[in-house]
Amino acid sequence: MDLENKVKKLTLGHEEGSGAPCFKCKDKCEGFELHFWRKICRNCKCGLEEHDVPSSNEDDRKVGRLFEDTKYTALIAKLKTDGIPTYKRNVMILTSPISAKKDVSINTVTYEWAPPVQNQTLARRYMELIPKEKQPVAGSEGAQYRKKQLAKQLPAHDQDPSKCHELSPNEVKQMEQFVKKYKSDVLGVGDIKLPKEVGAQAGEASKPDNGNRSTLTTVKNVEDKAAAAPSGSSYYCFRCKENMKEGDPAVYAERAGYDKLWHPSCFVCYTCNELLVDMIYFWKKGKLYCGRHYCDSEKPRCAGCDELIFSNEYTQAEGQNWHLKHFCCFDCDCVLAGEIYVMVNDKPVCKPCYVKTHAVTCQGCHNAIDPEMQRVSYSGFHWHASPECFLCSCCSKCLIGQKFMPIEGMVFCSVECKKKMTS
Repeated sequence: MDLENKVKKLTLGHEEGSGAPCFKCKDKCEGFELHFWRKICRNCKCGLEEHDVPSSNEDDRKVGRLFEDTKYTALIAKLKTDGIPTYKRNVMILTSPISAKKDVSINTVTYEWAPPVQNQTLARRYMELIPKEKQPVAGSEGAQYRKKQLAKQLPAHDQDPSKCHELSPNEVKQMEQFVKKYKSDVLGVGDIKLPKEVGAQAGEASKPDNGNRSTLTTVKNVEDKAAAAPSGSSYYCFRCKENMKEGDPAVYAERAGYDKLWHPSCFVCYTCNELLVDMIYFWKKGKLYCGRHYCDSEKPRCAGCDELIFSNEYTQAEGQNWHLKHFCCFDCDCVLAGEIYVMVNDKPVCKPCYVKTHAVTCQGCHNAIDPEMQRVSYSGFHWHASPECFLCSCCSKCLIGQKFMPIEGMVFCSVECKKKMTS
């Protein structure tokens, strides 16, 4: 009965961001309107993360749910009003005086997220070591980047069955087991420390009674010793293999072990190479992943709805996976099983929609060219590959299989015909 209730609870968030303008499409988009199951805007086909949606607590609730029933419950709080776990995101506010001719004003910089460490100097230095355009300063490009990565790296529909489209009771059960397993086995949150602090922990872990743990590696290898960084910079980054600068913070991932450290800007997903948002990682076979790409390494993902597939029955087409019910035309949503379709920007489109919206126009007859018909294309111009359409613009000689001279959408069979039409 509990599973049935979860299946019925379809809260895909259709109210969130409604009417928000699109960063990519500008005035071409009438405002965000969520497609019922595609997780994109009906108007412009872009995702919610590409729209200027006012800040809300939805992201904090999503991360709070992710950390629920894990060792990271210290990072969440449950409100008495609804009992929903909410991420206690660490916000860092820095103030500095600015001297003027008469007065001294205070400059305030607010980071929408910062590493949750007591040493604010360390947290501040961490921020300085990641690219400026990715620093989550309130109202900046970096804050927008963080928001976008929260949506991309940690999709709500990868952990919450109620955010998915019409899962069966069995699929809900499988998904819950999958989420429980990755929370237990691979989910982690990075910590920042000075390398020597991790080195001390590594020394404790490498005592004889715990011989399965290795100590922190301090130089790249014997061959690289001569080219090592200056004295005092003896720890190196697991990703780029460059040495750590003494006094700079390093990122440590508990699931990776004490023998691995990363530069702040190197703590990225193995697949997408993006900074791991809020240092939330998934550790698998010696590699760091964001939530999305860890899940992709474990389960097929539907190219139609962007959800993980927990059903044994699904289809593969054009190198992608699809729920059977979601292999649909990207424009009109008609089911494409057994139908003719054309791929447009890696999305399947039915033949009628293709002819209506995407088909190129013949320079000869000025009609749309059917996707099943042969055509001739040159320099952005197109013709039906027929004697009635692909012919000399002067004498109407058929040019199929013949040499021709193009000029501004016209084609000619000879220099003489070209001169007659252009003189």
